[in-house]
Amino acid sequence: MTTTLVDVNSLQSLLGKDAENLLTYKAKVSQDLLHLPGADFIDRVWINSDRHPQVLRNLQQLYSYGRLANTGYVSILPVDQGVEHSAGASFAPNPIYFDPENIIRLAIAGGCNAVATTLGVLGSVSRKYAHKIPFIAKINHNELLSFPNQYDQIMFADVEQAWNLGAVAVGATIYFGSEESTRQIQEVSQAFKYAHELGLVTMLWCYLRNSTFKQEQDYHVAADLTGQANHLGVTIEADIIKQKLPECNNGYRSVAQATNKSYGKTDERVYTELTSDHPIDLTRYQVLNCYCGRGGLISSGGASGQDDFTEAVRTAVINKRAGGTGLISGRKTFQRPFEEGVKLFHTIQDVYLSPDVTIA
Repeated sequence: MTTTLVDVNSLQSLLGKDAENLLTYKAKVSQDLLHLPGADFIDRVWINSDRHPQVLRNLQQLYSYGRLANTGYVSILPVDQGVEHSAGASFAPNPIYFDPENIIRLAIAGGCNAVATTLGVLGSVSRKYAHKIPFIAKINHNELLSFPNQYDQIMFADVEQAWNLGAVAVGATIYFGSEESTRQIQEVSQAFKYAHELGLVTMLWCYLRNSTFKQEQDYHVAADLTGQANHLGVTIEADIIKQKLPECNNGYRSVAQATNKSYGKTDERVYTELTSDHPIDLTRYQVLNCYCGRGGLISSGGASGQDDFTEAVRTAVINKRAGGTGLISGRKTFQRPFEEGVKLFHTIQDVYLSPDVTIA
């Protein structure tokens, strides 16, 4: 049995004044509508899908590794920041991570289900580690070396390269709402189709990017807009959806008001019956848009102004109680001393192992 570090008292201590509200809140939308995580998730949810048996095997492998093995939850280390944010900005705080092997070592020591990173990182150590921890090969990135800086997800690798190095899954990002999103949707859809043919799991970072989404609040993290991004992600058959924790709502209305133009489509019941201002309700709306949890929702981000451990625990509690599938944790783990990164992963995982954190 896995030993945990976080009990109900330490949870309450980390969450502070928000503890009772987050740990006891009853969600607006019933959990009965959801396909919830569990040890039988593959058999219960995916067995009747069109996924190839090898996809099911690899999905089961991903769910069966690390400290959260066979719980239906996942904890993943993602490190593509060397491309997305530059290697210097990402790894200068802890230069050991310029060496790809230390990225894999952190994921293993941290008890992660998988490590998601670049073709170069995985390819450089694949013969040593591909059989020791599930690999997720991230195949597209946004690079910031071109001048002026541009923001566009372009293909850096292909599905066959991921398969050859022993990955169980491919990952990609789409900037929904951007000028380039139509091309990105088509590229990633084709890549995911081929990945499923080869037996690989598909994981999609469903990000929003458009300057119009930033008004008096940052609607890049609005529940209604991110929820629709999630829905587009499962539409192209992403098996796992990665999304930022929602911090607000009413993105559709705000964009329309700011531009004085009609924007998208929504329904008043999204705001009156399906959501509230509570973060668990906002996150549950994201889960609803992942085919009611058939596509597992993994979260990142969280309230700013808190220490990393408090923020991570808060995000994990919200994701788990909303019906999500886990957390993906990058810079907050690898931009600190190795052992502290391991401890942060274990603290996050303890939330998913804790019987005191239940589905809302």
